[in-house]
Amino acid sequence: MVFVLMIIASFAELVSIAAIFPFLGALTSPEKLFLNEFAQRIFRLIGISHPEDIILPITLLFVAAVIFAGAVRVALIWLQTTVAQGIGSDMSVKLYRKTLYQPYIFHLSKNSSEILAGVRKARDLVSWFIQPVLTIVSSGLIIVSVLTALFFLTSWIVVIMIAGFGVIYYVIAWFTKGKTLKYASLISTSEVKVTKAIQEGLGGIRDVIIDSSQEVHVKIFRDSLLPLQSAIGSVQVLGAVPRFGVEAAGLVSIAILAFLLSTIGVSGGAGVETALPILGVIALGLQRILPVLQQLYHAYITLTGYQSSTQDALELLDNVDSAIADYQVDKPLDFDKCIEVKGLGFRYSQDTRWILKHLSVLIPKGARVGIVGITGCGKSTLVDILMGLLTPSEGSIKIDGLELNQCNIKAWQSNVSHVPQTIFLADTTIAENIAFGVPFDKIDFNRVREAAKQAQLSSLIESWPTGFNTRVGERGVRISGGQRQRIGIARALYKYSSVIVFDEATSALDSATESAVMSSVAALNPNFTIVIIAHRVSTLKICDFIIDLSEITPLVGSRAARVIPSTEVGE
Repeated sequence: MVFVLMIIASFAELVSIAAIFPFLGALTSPEKLFLNEFAQRIFRLIGISHPEDIILPITLLFVAAVIFAGAVRVALIWLQTTVAQGIGSDMSVKLYRKTLYQPYIFHLSKNSSEILAGVRKARDLVSWFIQPVLTIVSSGLIIVSVLTALFFLTSWIVVIMIAGFGVIYYVIAWFTKGKTLKYASLISTSEVKVTKAIQEGLGGIRDVIIDSSQEVHVKIFRDSLLPLQSAIGSVQVLGAVPRFGVEAAGLVSIAILAFLLSTIGVSGGAGVETALPILGVIALGLQRILPVLQQLYHAYITLTGYQSSTQDALELLDNVDSAIADYQVDKPLDFDKCIEVKGLGFRYSQDTRWILKHLSVLIPKGARVGIVGITGCGKSTLVDILMGLLTPSEGSIKIDGLELNQCNIKAWQSNVSHVPQTIFLADTTIAENIAFGVPFDKIDFNRVREAAKQAQLSSLIESWPTGFNTRVGERGVRISGGQRQRIGIARALYKYSSVIVFDEATSALDSATESAVMSSVAALNPNFTIVIIAHRVSTLKICDFIIDLSEITPLVGSRAARVIPSTEVGE
């Protein structure tokens, strides 16, 4: 549709250029135009018999041609913009979706500022790539149509003159290409730095305020932003400056041609009367073609100036695997008997040390399992593997005898809820945070209340004026750490999963609240399998047995975990 409208727009420009010739001819010498053999046939058809009667219809014809050309150009701009924005939105959504569906290890290896900058670059492909390409194509078609009209209506000298303006733009583009590519690279790298500076400053705002380090972060932001803005400004200047020189050259050219046509008679005649229609065609042609040449040049500079950012976005779209995103979960993986960990080993790459090695354990369904060990022994890594977030480097995880793999991992994760040490809260209501990820109109508020009650949170929430509709603020800044942690526990309970993992989830709670929460956890449906990582051993009293990873050190890494009854662990 865009391309068809481009063709129509270029034809409309050709008609509007051609229409000025008879219009000015009728104004300056209607008798001469009236005697034209082809024109007389048309005049007879519409009932015109005198030369002075042709001025009005030809004027109306010219006005109609100009209005039609303008209307088509407006429609083309609207359609180009609509299509470009639609493509940009699709690309951004596609990239964000593919990013969210990436394996957990992908996110561990990526700085979030890189991902955010990538999504933004995909969105900005509209102004960096899609619109410039459409502009170049439409501008090229219009230039061809205008030159065609001028070629048939005037002499070769005019076509050569206007083509010369294109050569001027080409020469300028050739000389500035090196600088533009340099700015392109600077824009691409600076965008990531700016995003990173903002994230780090706002992400650690409490420490920033306490340490009075605002100016340090302002300087980091300024040092990242200034090169970016300078590079963007330079690209804009390179794209805009030639216009003024070329417009001046156009006016000078018209003045010279007016002199030649009215005195020397380049067109084969002499005098203003003969020169005026030709001058009108040339003036209108220049008025049409110079802005279009400028648009084409500016589009080229934009393409070049944002070349690195465009390449980054397209490479990110190509390189991010979508296999997981294409896999749909029909139902949770059957889990009726046990989770079997056999010969498990894990390290992040071939060049890094082993986090876990030769780990074997059997977790029956409905068991309450504790995990303890020194810092760095792999407690969180083990639960990440159990939840299917990380893939074992060796060994296997089996659910009721079925080994976990990429084809069934999403179905397994449908059985799992997770309560991390640091709870992410969205800037929404308590109820929406407990039912996190569930559309508002599908939230089961009875289950929300029950989950809050089990997390020892309901009495506190109900004491607030707006109850479960209380907003928590960005990242939960309006509530305490203990309240945030209990919301995380309620979120896991709301999901009603058969496996619930507590990764030091009660560390922010006082002893009395922790005891009450763990008592609630112990009283949960006996079919729930609960895995708990805790520093305070008293937290693990509810466990049937405890996996001690203290002896599985990264240096030795050759012994199985020591599984001990929870009753053997003292206070």
